[in-house]
Amino acid sequence: MNRRSWAEPFKIKMVEPLRMSTLDEREQAIAEAGFNTFLLRSEDVYIDLLTDSGTSAMSDRQWAGLMVGDEAYAGSANYYHLEAAVHRYYGYKHLIPTHQGRGAEHILSRLMIRPGDVVPGNMYFTTTRAHQELAGARFVDVINDAAHDSLDESPFKGNVDLAKLERLIADVGADRIPYLCLQCCVNMAGGQPVSLANIAATAALCHRHGIKVMLDATRAVENAYFIKLREPGYGDKSIEEILREICSHTDGCTNSAKKDSLVNIGGFLCLNDDGLAEQARNLVVLFEGLHTYGGLAGRDMEAMAIGIGESVQFEHVRARVGQVEYLGRQLAAAGVPIVKPIGGHGVFIDAVRFLPHLSREELPAQALAAALYVDSGVRAMERGTVSSGRDPDTGKNIVPRLELVRLTIPRRVYTQAHMDVTAESVIALHEEPQRVVGLRFTYEPKYLRFFQARFEPVEGGVVLRPSAKAAERGVVTGATGQ
Repeated sequence: MNRRSWAEPFKIKMVEPLRMSTLDEREQAIAEAGFNTFLLRSEDVYIDLLTDSGTSAMSDRQWAGLMVGDEAYAGSANYYHLEAAVHRYYGYKHLIPTHQGRGAEHILSRLMIRPGDVVPGNMYFTTTRAHQELAGARFVDVINDAAHDSLDESPFKGNVDLAKLERLIADVGADRIPYLCLQCCVNMAGGQPVSLANIAATAALCHRHGIKVMLDATRAVENAYFIKLREPGYGDKSIEEILREICSHTDGCTNSAKKDSLVNIGGFLCLNDDGLAEQARNLVVLFEGLHTYGGLAGRDMEAMAIGIGESVQFEHVRARVGQVEYLGRQLAAAGVPIVKPIGGHGVFIDAVRFLPHLSREELPAQALAAALYVDSGVRAMERGTVSSGRDPDTGKNIVPRLELVRLTIPRRVYTQAHMDVTAESVIALHEEPQRVVGLRFTYEPKYLRFFQARFEPVEGGVVLRPSAKAAERGVVTGATGQ
């Protein structure tokens, strides 16, 4: 029987016009941005795949929810609506809202870390690790080795390596490990999920040693979807049931609601321990706002509460991940080197294999992201050496095994036609990789340098040379606005 096609489980009610720039305009824009796609103006971007954080389209029910925002300073009704949604779908005892995910990371790190501590995790995330280090801890990666191999097609490459974790506990002592940070759909590995069996085993090992497990639940809904599809015994369970089971093994979570929960701003910290929750509420008053708003307007908490309920609907998650797979399959079919299996929130291009003529010192992922923008107006981002930062002891660049360009798909925003345009641009660059010129730093901030760093081409002044194939055909290079 032939597989039937499926369509997005929504219809478009409102549109935002996009501006199609010219090649000359894009070359000027990327140069003025220091060849950092984070520094581009949104109005100069055609298809924005920089991030899925806060870029989702809200539903009509969420927009209606904005109109019932209770903007009281204390005891907003919308806080209690949000609390009920978190209790139902995530199952934690205590909710502390924050302005976004890194607000929760900040409070958790201040609350639990002492100088000299070690925090293990299944690969770092940039802001999470930064807050842990600012609190005096050292992050140690205990993810399984398959996560560092873009060609490995294991279904749960986000899994913790239990042997690595046991060795770390033996080496540093359980009393120096305040918690393990367990990330769902591991971002820096290409959006790779964790199995429920591994979550349970990791939690059991930690709890035997008195170590808490704190979930980065930012993409836990998407992780639950992969468990339903890939892990034996879960095919008949709902996304809601699997999400609750994931969370049940952990002692709390941080969550950027700007991803799974389908809102443009917001996050939360959840804890099961009464004492820790009381301390967290005290800290949130210092850094975010009162414990019943945490830096958010009432209307934003209402939209979040509604979005949480919408996020666990199977048809929504299937369409969301399906669009990512649609783009990934096009690129893979054309021979573009991507991280496999295709992840939940984006397609990750292996820039080292894409641009073999560039050395790691020439920052191939950063260069490819800039070149993609010049070619078509598609904004992507680097996840490699620039994101990894510098070794605090030597001052040298940390060069990870994975040097990736992330094409991150916002939820409910773009059509498959936008994915076609993106694929065509990536494939065109892959056919002539020598066009892409390497980059070097000209400015580097102290923290999270990938957001604000500036670069210059190592030669020639441009990051993307003219296309020889296009010149042979007598056409201008660049996919849009010609």
